[in-house]
Amino acid sequence: MDTNTMIALGVVAILILYLIVIFNKLVALKNRLQNAFAQIEVQLKRRYDLIPNLVETAKAYLSHERQTLEDVIRARNAASEGLNAAHADPSNPDAIKNLSSAEGNLMGAMGRLNVVMEAYPDLKANQNMMQLSEELTSTENKVAFSRQAFNDSVMEYNTYKQSFPQNFLAGAFGHGKDAQMLDIPDKEKIQEAPKVSF
Repeated sequence: MDTNTMIALGVVAILILYLIVIFNKLVALKNRLQNAFAQIEVQLKRRYDLIPNLVETAKAYLSHERQTLEDVIRARNAASEGLNAAHADPSNPDAIKNLSSAEGNLMGAMGRLNVVMEAYPDLKANQNMMQLSEELTSTENKVAFSRQAFNDSVMEYNTYKQSFPQNFLAGAFGHGKDAQMLDIPDKEKIQEAPKVSF
């Protein structure tokens, strides 16, 4: 072999190795993103499991607030469906947007339930309700922490994917769409004040 052929083969080998490095990095970042989503999923499922218990405990005290309780269960079921859809592919931006929207609706329904519960001191003093509320608060903190880790992974994945020259290669490697950050509104921002009319 002559020198030019060896140089050409060397350049081709370096390019192939570089493509392999890019492909492997994209795979690693997507796997990190999926692992971070799995951590959110665990906490959201825990919260979804706690909500029916909370509603059952509240039913005895809030018999005339049936619509509020039904809204909470309906929102919980929609959020659970959104989570199942996002589980299939956490890098799918549409699935994450739908989950964010469903979580926002659930937080709104839970906020309305909290406002209604404020009017019932006996309910707030109920041992089961206090324990469930504490578990939900603890779970909310874990969701927030897990969501931050997921969003960090999304940012790292998208940044790498959008950088040169990966932006030309990502689509060919099956990494076309940018991942979506999970944005769950803060409970305080969506909690509605009770409406009073005279």
